[in-house]
Amino acid sequence: MTTLERIRQLKKEKNAVILAHYYVNDDVQEAADHIGDSYYLSKAAASADADVIVFCGVSFMGESAKILNPDKTVLMPDAAADCPMAHMADIEKIQKCREEYDDLAVVCYINSTALLKTYSDVCVTSANAMDVVSALPNKHIYFIPDANLGRFIAAGLPDKHFIFNDGYCHVHKDITAAHIRNAKEAHPDALVLIHPECTPDAVALADYAGSTTGIIKYASESSCDEFIICTEGGVFKELRDRNPRKRFYPAHGHQCCTDMKRITLEKVAFALEHMEHAVELDEATRRKAARPLERMLELAQ
Repeated sequence: MTTLERIRQLKKEKNAVILAHYYVNDDVQEAADHIGDSYYLSKAAASADADVIVFCGVSFMGESAKILNPDKTVLMPDAAADCPMAHMADIEKIQKCREEYDDLAVVCYINSTALLKTYSDVCVTSANAMDVVSALPNKHIYFIPDANLGRFIAAGLPDKHFIFNDGYCHVHKDITAAHIRNAKEAHPDALVLIHPECTPDAVALADYAGSTTGIIKYASESSCDEFIICTEGGVFKELRDRNPRKRFYPAHGHQCCTDMKRITLEKVAFALEHMEHAVELDEATRRKAARPLERMLELAQ
């Protein structure tokens, strides 16, 4: 029996569903019941009809699934798979901003720890951030933890006042404007599709900026045949599966999140077989962290 066959058998035995982010390894995506970006997977987790959720991604994703599904078992195939950016906000600064601005909304990118969510008013993803923030009545927005996504949203909402945090995604920050210019020189007919976690000078060179799902949708619907993709390399599988006749190029050769790549088929099978690496949150933290996630799902309808 192959590892994939064993996983499918275990899913039936445990009444489990497998959620996978676009950035994990290709064979793990093949094993998943649902593949998507953070927004899609947060909705899939909230409506999961299973006793066990196996989340093939990094720790904040498993936490979010547990927050929204307290009665389900949420397993992480690798407990060490983490997102450095998810920790890049300071609680003391959040509290100081609340003291300084009466009309403040702390907007927390879903790429954040459960603890940071407890200090926030609403969560967002790169797919829904513009819609959610524009729907908020607040004038002042403290956007945590990613500065680049915050600046991208702020550019589209000039009537609001943004306070930016200094967090970042190292994968997207490392995709520079110089990389894009070099890739464009090598592929002059290709459109540039970029994730807004990249720096503003890099985003300014793109033909389209949006979430991972938005990038896939744009490439699939475009009449163009060539694209320079400025996000984590795991997305190339979905792009090529949907568009076998189109060509996709990276901005450079190292668009890789090593934490996402820690997830393997063998670890998925082991987690299911032994019910290991279950996400645990105390109920007080879970309830506080649930409020901004639930508000996000409401506002993003």
